[in-house]
Amino acid sequence: MCWIKKAIRGGFIVKVVIIGAGKVGFQLVESLLNENHEVTVIDSSQTVIDKLMDNFDVLAIKGNGVSSSLLKRLDCGGADLLIAVTNSDEANIVSCITAKSLGAKGVIARVRNPEYVMELEFMQENLGIEFIINPELATAQEIMRLILNSHTSYAADFAKGRVRISEVQINSTSNLINRQIKDIDLPLSVIITAIARNGEVIIPNGFDYIYQKDTLYVMGKKESVNAFAKGVGVQMISTRTKNVLIIGGGKTAFYLAKELEHIGVNVKIIEENLERCRELAEGLNNTLVLHGDGTDIALLKAENIEGMDAFVASTGFDEENLLVSLLAKQLGAKKVIAKVSRSSYTPVIETLGIDNAVSPKLITARDILRIIRGGKIVSMSLLIGGRAEVLEIMPREGTPIVNKPLKTIGIPKGVIIGAIFRNGKIIIPNGDSIIKSTDRVIVFTLESHIERVNKLFNAKGGSLSIYELINSAKDSGDFAPM
Repeated sequence: MCWIKKAIRGGFIVKVVIIGAGKVGFQLVESLLNENHEVTVIDSSQTVIDKLMDNFDVLAIKGNGVSSSLLKRLDCGGADLLIAVTNSDEANIVSCITAKSLGAKGVIARVRNPEYVMELEFMQENLGIEFIINPELATAQEIMRLILNSHTSYAADFAKGRVRISEVQINSTSNLINRQIKDIDLPLSVIITAIARNGEVIIPNGFDYIYQKDTLYVMGKKESVNAFAKGVGVQMISTRTKNVLIIGGGKTAFYLAKELEHIGVNVKIIEENLERCRELAEGLNNTLVLHGDGTDIALLKAENIEGMDAFVASTGFDEENLLVSLLAKQLGAKKVIAKVSRSSYTPVIETLGIDNAVSPKLITARDILRIIRGGKIVSMSLLIGGRAEVLEIMPREGTPIVNKPLKTIGIPKGVIIGAIFRNGKIIIPNGDSIIKSTDRVIVFTLESHIERVNKLFNAKGGSLSIYELINSAKDSGDFAPM
């Protein structure tokens, strides 16, 4: 079966087979179906299959994704992309090799074991696996970025560090409470793209009010966003990060400690499992590994929690991570980061005062979605539990967004052209602004509108082969296989 060339409202359909429907697989199914791709799911659990069938209009099959006979029966050889995200690295690798031998155009394997990290290049070059995703490594790199960020709250940079989107939490002392946006003295180079309130996402206009416990998502020139955030109470960290305490000694903690050791940061890990403590101590060079309960207040105080520049909760339990993060914040840790997998906890996190929350499943989904989508997506962030995205896109010549005043294009509410990067300069656009094919465009969009964004930035009827998509992701310059 050849590459599917079905134009869909100016976009394209990719036939995707997903093996394994855990947290990452479930998130991928939801995101891909929202973009009208053809999705088939294979999972060994009937309970998981039933959950998928109850929630989505998707072909879900109970079976073993390693089985060549099952892959043949489901015509996986005709797939544009097969994504293997089961809990077994070995099964994921075998499934990808089998699918590739059957004729699948592209394959992605989730590989998590640190022992395999040194073999990733070999697997890509010799086994034909185009991309290998390591969620724990990617999560550690995201936490590392947050630790080194001068904001205590979430911030992400685009356009080679010139454009920033920052999360601004409105506390009881903010001077923005009960004010309309039109009455706020916003810098000309800053816009409020969204407000998260009580679990809802609001795309505001000038007449919307800001209330206590709101979370604002502010975009613009980096220095202007920083100034605005600082002016409304976001804590800025001026000193270099020297001391980090990590609770939970899983793979993410291991990768993070390795990264921090490399730049000379003092790292402590508290882990309950004694055997795991021994493994960490053997695998790390300068990290102090402590056997104990990370929720023990006496232990946290004994390990100088108040002197920590950053505190990371990375156990395997969301509830424990949230609890210990609150404790760390109350005990004086400067920056607190919690690993949280469940999207349903996002509204709770917004009100707890935790500085940052990272989701391995969203990070993995982000990386895979960048491969699948058309256009040259240079960088991408998923926000508000995956309900919104920020994309840095290099538009194609001949697409609806190019060479026309923005006010004439019909950009829907929920899609915001936040900034244009052109010839080393940042342009904050208005209705008269024109995008060129040589620009980089920073776009904020609700997940429900991503298909409209695809339509604006992709040539009409212009389907792309999976090879073009993968090469586009590789050539963008800011994306590295995990």
